[in-house]
Amino acid sequence: MIEQKKEMISAPEVDFSTAREMSRYLNEPKAMYVGAPGKHGYLRMGFELDKDGKSILRDLDRRHPLIVQQELYFDEGMPEMPCVYILSSGGPNVDGDRYRQDITVKKDAFAHVATGAATKLAEMKYNYSGMIQNIILEENAYLEFIPEPIIPCKHTRFISDTRLCVDKTATVVYSEIFMGGRKYYKDGELFEYDILSVCSHGERPDGEQLFREKFVIDPKVENPRNLGIMNKFDVFANVIVMTPPDKADIIYNETPVFLDYDKGLAAGITKLPGEAGLLYKVLGMEAGPVKKMVREFAGNVRLAVKNKPLPPDFPWR
Repeated sequence: MIEQKKEMISAPEVDFSTAREMSRYLNEPKAMYVGAPGKHGYLRMGFELDKDGKSILRDLDRRHPLIVQQELYFDEGMPEMPCVYILSSGGPNVDGDRYRQDITVKKDAFAHVATGAATKLAEMKYNYSGMIQNIILEENAYLEFIPEPIIPCKHTRFISDTRLCVDKTATVVYSEIFMGGRKYYKDGELFEYDILSVCSHGERPDGEQLFREKFVIDPKVENPRNLGIMNKFDVFANVIVMTPPDKADIIYNETPVFLDYDKGLAAGITKLPGEAGLLYKVLGMEAGPVKKMVREFAGNVRLAVKNKPLPPDFPWR
């Protein structure tokens, strides 16, 4: 049973004042101010085992436009897995939007979290959209975080910071898929956004810092089509897996790496420092094949860790 806080406590602050790359985009929006009601979304979810050993969504707190409803149990490969979709009632992210998501998976619990649809980043004139995520896994916890792609429009400004605090016995699959833009809008709108700044960092519960990855894409400064960035590809997926070293070795050895221009796909994998886990990247021309590869990789992780399959995604997604 979900326990939702009844008192309306102010959502935690979302502060990117130290991000120098966003200093050009600090004008107050002309319509609603930064962080106004409806523009400061907050979500807190806590998964734990109940008295019967079932993993449930025990704790939930949310502020619009973010919406989460009852957890569902529809995964045929792991029917005991609670599946939760994060929804938004506010349409695309616009300038001045601030979001924060805190997800905790308690000892031995497990969950699958996704979004109900792609995240659209609207054209922005004054400010930017920012999101902070804190994902915490206790001993032997397991989390699959596999949202739909992020689609930046022309003149989008977006920044995110994701903290993964994971016990050395736990496993998290954290994925991000970034479209180059609205590829089929009018004459095409690829890499016409202003800036994307994305940071992910991992640590242990005792505060030990394991890794940090940050990429800042500013098409006016450096063309994403350059060799070594996106080149001919339009879609980029970034998947972080924090898991014990023995599981990481199995996943690493069973993951193919390749560059296939005929299929319009490329994939690579590396080990994270500090025996933290793995970093998997996919490039593609279309979202569908990239999403499929990310899900297949997540399926390999689940087999290695839980010895249970991850079914194919619903055909309408």
